[in-house]
Amino acid sequence: MALSAIALCSRALLRLGASPIASFEDGTAESEVAALLYPPLRDAVLSSHPWSFATAQGSLPRLAAAPVADFANAFQLPADFLRVLSAGPGGRGQGLTYRIHQDRLLCDAEEVVLTYVFRPDESGFPPFFDQMLMARLTAEFCIPVTESTTRAQFLFRLAEDEFRRAKLIDGQQQTPAAIADFPLVEVRS
Repeated sequence: MALSAIALCSRALLRLGASPIASFEDGTAESEVAALLYPPLRDAVLSSHPWSFATAQGSLPRLAAAPVADFANAFQLPADFLRVLSAGPGGRGQGLTYRIHQDRLLCDAEEVVLTYVFRPDESGFPPFFDQMLMARLTAEFCIPVTESTTRAQFLFRLAEDEFRRAKLIDGQQQTPAAIADFPLVEVRS
């Protein structure tokens, strides 16, 4: 079942024993806390790991204006961009030397394929991510809503456990990475 931003925040508030919210503009203390803390926390959690559901690849549009120094070309980053995982020339997704500057990727290549973490809609979050995000929201909401630092410390430990569990589940959704181009492996082959 896909949850909205309001549903995620409401469930986190319920875990604290607070009242759920119907919108971020309810006019309650809970809705104000949720409205202020949810967007940056969501983006921070999404960008903290290369989640399989929030990873994309795409060719970047080259900008007409060249960078001032160091690189020959500038490319526009996607609007939903959160973090770079890798960049490659032409049809490759890696192997390029680059630098992120403001909302542009600078490099010497003529074409760039970017592998990146993006901000998906909440309806695209898998259940394991929903659970982890709710645990983290509960911990973040604890001090502003309950003023209990002891409880917040406990909730942050629970949120860290959920984060590790979510990363484990997410990591099992792809072929394990093999060691490539390592001299000791080549000698033993």
